[in-house]
Amino acid sequence: MQKTSARLLSLLSLLQARRDWPGAVLAERLDVSPRTLRRDVDRLRELGYPVRAVMGPDGGYRLDAGTQLPPLLFDDEQAVALAVALRTAAATGAGIEDGAARALATLRQVMPARLRHRIDALQVTSVARSAPRPEPQADTGVLMALSAAVQAREVLRFDHAPAHPVDSPDTVPEAVPPPRRVEPHHLVARGGRWYLVAWDLDREDWRVFRADRITPRTPTGPRFTPRELPGEDVAAFLTGRFRGSDGSADWPCRGTVVLHLPASAVSPHAADGTVEELGPDRCRLTTGSWSWPSLAAAFCLYDTDIEVVGPPALKEAFAGLADRCAETASVERSRPR
Repeated sequence: MQKTSARLLSLLSLLQARRDWPGAVLAERLDVSPRTLRRDVDRLRELGYPVRAVMGPDGGYRLDAGTQLPPLLFDDEQAVALAVALRTAAATGAGIEDGAARALATLRQVMPARLRHRIDALQVTSVARSAPRPEPQADTGVLMALSAAVQAREVLRFDHAPAHPVDSPDTVPEAVPPPRRVEPHHLVARGGRWYLVAWDLDREDWRVFRADRITPRTPTGPRFTPRELPGEDVAAFLTGRFRGSDGSADWPCRGTVVLHLPASAVSPHAADGTVEELGPDRCRLTTGSWSWPSLAAAFCLYDTDIEVVGPPALKEAFAGLADRCAETASVERSRPR
C-alpha cells in the first residue's frame, strides 16, 4: 500500500479523470479497503476538495466544483498543452496577457525539469497585425457575459458602439439608438478579434458583431429555440460574411487569368487562390474578391503580362481599370510642375 500522502495524490488524480467513481472500483484501483478509502476522502475534504458521496446501487464519489480553485494535478501532456496555450494567449485578442503570464509562471515553477525544458524550448512571439492603430481588445467580462447567453440560449440586449465614432465638439449629438436585441448563437475568435454571431430580432436577419464594441445590458431576455445557421457551419458563414457575400463561403466575384510568371513565384502570394503551372514562365491563377475592379487590380499586383481567361465581367473590369489609370496618368502629366 502506498503511503498516505502518495495515496491521496493518486486518489485526487483519479477523481479529476472522470466524473463518477463507484466506491468499489476506486478502492480496487488504489489497492485499499473501503474503510481506508472513506478516510482518504475525508482527508481530501479537510484540504478543501469538495468530494461528494454519490448514492445508489453503485454508490461512489465525485469531485464537485467548490467556492475556490483548489490545487490541481495534470499529466505531462496536459501540462505542456496548458503552457503552450498560455504562451500564445496574447494572440487571442481577449485582453488576458497579464493573467496568462502569471499563470504560466506559476505552472512552470512546479513543473518537473523534463517538462520545463520542453516548455522553455518553445519560444513564441505574438505579433499584432500591422494597423494604423492598435487593435482593440475585447473585455474578458464581456466575453464571459456573451458566452453565458450563448450557452443559456437567452435573448441578449446590448449597446453596440459605431465603427467610427465622431469626437468633434462641433458635432450635434444624435439620438441614442435603442439597444440591439439578438438571439446569440456563437462566440467566435477570428484573426485576433472576437465576434458574436446572432439572429437580430429587429432586422430579422443574421448579424456579426465585434465583441469589443458590445456593452451588454442586464437582465437577459427569455430563452429561445436555436435557429439553423446558413450553411450549418459557423466558419464558412463567417468567411462568407467577411468576403461580402450573402453567407456562402465563396467570393462574390471569381475569375481566372494566365500570368507570365512561374507558379513558384505566384503561389506564396495567392492566399486562397489556386495556381496551376503551365510552363517554366507561365501559370494559371484563379482567385476571388468582393468586386470585379478589385479583382482586376489584385491580378495587376503581380506586375507581369496578363491573359484573361474569364469570365467576361473580369475582362470588362480590366478595360475600365485601364481607362481610369490612363485618365489619371494624363491628368498628372498636364498639371504644371
